[in-house]
Amino acid sequence: MASDKPAHRFDPNFTKNVIEGMGPATTPRNREVLGALIRHIHDFAREVELTVDEWMEGVKFVNALGEIYYTSNKTRNETHRICDVLGLESLVDEIAHKIISEGELDPTSSSILGPFWSPNAPFRELGGEIFQDGVPPNGRVTKMHGVIRDIITGKPIPGAVFDIWQASANGKYDFQDPDNQTPNNLRGKFRANEKGEYWFYCLHPTAYSLPRDGPSWQLLSLMDRHPMRPAHIHIMVTHPEYQGCTTQLYPNDDPWVKSDTVFAVKDDLVVDFQPIREKDPKAVLELEYNVNLAPKGYKGKI
Repeated sequence: MASDKPAHRFDPNFTKNVIEGMGPATTPRNREVLGALIRHIHDFAREVELTVDEWMEGVKFVNALGEIYYTSNKTRNETHRICDVLGLESLVDEIAHKIISEGELDPTSSSILGPFWSPNAPFRELGGEIFQDGVPPNGRVTKMHGVIRDIITGKPIPGAVFDIWQASANGKYDFQDPDNQTPNNLRGKFRANEKGEYWFYCLHPTAYSLPRDGPSWQLLSLMDRHPMRPAHIHIMVTHPEYQGCTTQLYPNDDPWVKSDTVFAVKDDLVVDFQPIREKDPKAVLELEYNVNLAPKGYKGKI
């Protein structure tokens, strides 16, 4: 049955005129990206017949994102969090990093960076601990270890840098929790040895909720969604000759792993924490996780 709406109920040339308003100095990429953005925003507004009140609520919502960022001394990035809640960061990450290997080893899947990475994490000695403030109550110390390999040759990558950060057992990262954690607690960088091996002590991760007092919670409530992130460990593995990998690892028994509120879980990132096999007075659990990197310039199957 044909729609009762006329084909051109709204000005059919309006969007075209807005896009063509860009001047000749606009770069080709900016013209492509901004032109597509304008088309989609205009199509969205026409599709839902956006009301003035709804548009103004959207304006207030965007303003609130900036206000909470500056009133929190730039430690709470709700704009970043909104991108996560809408799945945008996970989609952009897949577009940017998806590689299908031509060989036997697949590259380790990437996942979102999230808002809690810090460039200031210190290098620590192999076999060291990242819980510099001691083990918190209910914390379960885990020995994490593995090998970093080249997906083409299968050979180890000596000198690769393994950067890890995680929330404490209370579900908070260091700069969210200054009363209990010093800067760079539960963060650290480790340089792989000549065999591409890394090992250190961290905590079994803890699930946590996104904040329930700001714009991201408002949006989740509108969509009748929960705010929970499954327990996870963030890692970033880099080497000058390889495409780096930023990702997250999730315990397979976490109750939220199938409904992550930011859509960041991938099958090969779900891992099995085991009781430690060899007697180790420092840990009760262990996690073996090998990382596979693609050489720089490698495209894989298109």
